[in-house]
Amino acid sequence: MKSFHVTASVMAFAAAAAMPAAARDQIQVTGSSTVLPYATIVAEAFGENFDFPTPVVEGGGSGAGRKKMCEGVGENTVDIANSSSRISQSDIDLCAQNGVTEIMEVRFGYDGIVFASDVNGPEFALAPADVFNALAETVLVDGALVPNPHTQWANVNPALPAQDILVFSPGTKHGTREVYDTKVIVAGCEATGAMAAHTAAGLDEDAAEEACMKLRTDGRNVDIDGDYTETLARLDADKNAVGVFGLSFYQNNTDKLRVATVNGVAPSAETVASGDYPISRPLYFYVKKAHIGVIPGLKEYIEFFVSNDMAGPDGPLAAYGLVSDPELAATQAAVAAETPMGPLE
Repeated sequence: MKSFHVTASVMAFAAAAAMPAAARDQIQVTGSSTVLPYATIVAEAFGENFDFPTPVVEGGGSGAGRKKMCEGVGENTVDIANSSSRISQSDIDLCAQNGVTEIMEVRFGYDGIVFASDVNGPEFALAPADVFNALAETVLVDGALVPNPHTQWANVNPALPAQDILVFSPGTKHGTREVYDTKVIVAGCEATGAMAAHTAAGLDEDAAEEACMKLRTDGRNVDIDGDYTETLARLDADKNAVGVFGLSFYQNNTDKLRVATVNGVAPSAETVASGDYPISRPLYFYVKKAHIGVIPGLKEYIEFFVSNDMAGPDGPLAAYGLVSDPELAATQAAVAAETPMGPLE
């Protein structure tokens, strides 16, 4: 963890906290590997500056974390699920079945999704159409939908390197996958005309999207369900591969990775915040409201997490790579009021 200066307002924040009695005195957090380093930074600062034990923060994936949160209410269940994708209706239904009836949705910032390769390798200037044509199971060639014949990036786009296609994509259990599918694969499918070809062949819009999102299984796309360290290890073992990472992970590994532009835009906190970089997503954590006031320090922890001192543009999370939420003040007010989320829109 990077060191950072704890401001006077953080110390005042900590001094105001008091510890109620409960059977379990340690906050339990699980979920997204993308959110994990941010939550770890907050948990360690919380443990150092408050009269509460340091929260236990674990990874495991966004979907798995949300399901774990929805197992029920009580000291044997987790308090918070970190998530790099928004909670689904099936998660909410599972929670309700198990008595978790009020959930607080906390959006604390944004992250970009980047393509990166070995730092000493060639530069990649990608568009969603390039990635789709490289990885989709079925692509459009000479007006016909055919099994993907492309073996090199230069087959997809002559401006790309004459390098064998091998991409380590986020697996279906990874929170990044939903955004990857929507903003890269489906967008590329539309841009190449393959989506229109699927619908012309008789598929409805949902079925056409499903067809677009089927990736090739001949070894040129490899799904990684683990965290970004696993993807980095795979890249280290094969210098010709391209991996998909969160922006913050790339920014903390620039000595090993060369990042690609997407639609001519280099990923950065500034281009994600401005919306110029096309592949970004909000980051969340979900709180079991029934545990507030029961698990010591839970309310204080979530208020501390979204405070300006932690999640603001000059805080340690931004220093690690978080793009601060321009609507952070609204999130702070919702957390202070313990406002549960409404129905999904």
